[in-house]
Amino acid sequence: MHFLCISRDLAEGQSRAFSVDGIELFGVRRQGQVYLYRNRCPHRGIPLNWAEDAFLDDSASLIHCAHHGALFLIESGECVAGPCEGEQLQALGCHEDSQGIWFKG
Repeated sequence: MHFLCISRDLAEGQSRAFSVDGIELFGVRRQGQVYLYRNRCPHRGIPLNWAEDAFLDDSASLIHCAHHGALFLIESGECVAGPCEGEQLQALGCHEDSQGIWFKG
């Protein structure tokens, strides 16, 4: 497992980018749960964000691809709007304990 950050560094309704052994990923905290995905849009295979740690839409209720406008459910990574509708982000194993957030990679 790879340590990503202490829990308070990924606040409720926020997203954050990470890089582990050359893998670009990001985490989102929603309703206390952390969701971890590979930072790769299924439409073109490019990173979702333009600005560091900016992965959510204006309402912070969906993951947003800054390049093509695709929208993804935070809980499942399923694309619900945009050019890759019906496809999914690659979910990654995640664990949170008293030390912080871990990537199971």
